[in-house]
Amino acid sequence: MKSFPFISWLVIGAALSAGAEPMVIDGIQGVVSSRVVTRTEVEDYSRPAADALRRQYSAEPGVFQEKLNETLNDSLEQLVERALILRSFDTEGYKLPDAVVDELVQERIRDRFGDRVTFMKTLQAQGMTVEQFRKQVREQYIEAALRNQNVQREIFISPYQIEKYYLANQDEFRVEDQVKLRMIVLTKSAPDDTNTVNLAHEIQAKIKDGAPFAEMASIYSQGSQKNQAGDAGWQRRSILRQELATAADKLAPGQVSDVIDTPETCYLILIEEKKPAHVRPLTEVAIDIEKNLRLKQQARLQKDWIEGLKKKTFIRYF
Repeated sequence: MKSFPFISWLVIGAALSAGAEPMVIDGIQGVVSSRVVTRTEVEDYSRPAADALRRQYSAEPGVFQEKLNETLNDSLEQLVERALILRSFDTEGYKLPDAVVDELVQERIRDRFGDRVTFMKTLQAQGMTVEQFRKQVREQYIEAALRNQNVQREIFISPYQIEKYYLANQDEFRVEDQVKLRMIVLTKSAPDDTNTVNLAHEIQAKIKDGAPFAEMASIYSQGSQKNQAGDAGWQRRSILRQELATAADKLAPGQVSDVIDTPETCYLILIEEKKPAHVRPLTEVAIDIEKNLRLKQQARLQKDWIEGLKKKTFIRYF
């Protein structure tokens, strides 16, 4: 008996009888058993991605065309997979009652359009009929349900698998030296701008006399952290400007640097905390490892399932 464990609506029924050969009204991109995948379907399925590519590569028509062709090929393959899944739904004895589809359509109208008037106007603008929309909702639901039935519920990642991956990929979880700091940034008008250098020394003197670094940063700093009282957060040593990294190496938490004078800028930094290079503990990365392993296993199971459906079905690409 076939069933979907998470949906009580889907019940067993006789497989739908094969219909008449479909009428082809535009270019054929693929055939899956008796179902034709048309060029229009592929283009409609690709449209959101194609629009994004057109904006991204508006100045590079050659690159745009290459990316578009890749997108169209991917879309064709996804539509072929959907056709395979829908055929599996029919031939393996599943049935989705019309009342359930009606409920799904109403939910979609509420979630996406808010009301039926907006729904009808949107369909009209898209050149889609209510029946076409209903068919789309039905097929998307069936596809998601069968993918869950044949892929998602088969996935199990054990603690042993997580630990094994962690031990075998230590470099992936290695963290370099880090420092948590606050900065006062003063931009020079020219490399020989002595006024900015003098101001930096004046600020340094105030800090030595007890003025809070955060307060001085809020008043004087011209850096992007000014509104956060100079808080630059945790920084990897390797991405710090060399002069700042060298100064940070010499300071302990709680210490303030001397004026760091560069051709464009003067800096003062306060070291709040330091973290030496280390490997993140398993407890900290276990969730990310599980997600990664789950995605890999999902991709493998899905590929195996689709390949199995392909072996049982006539497919032709054009």
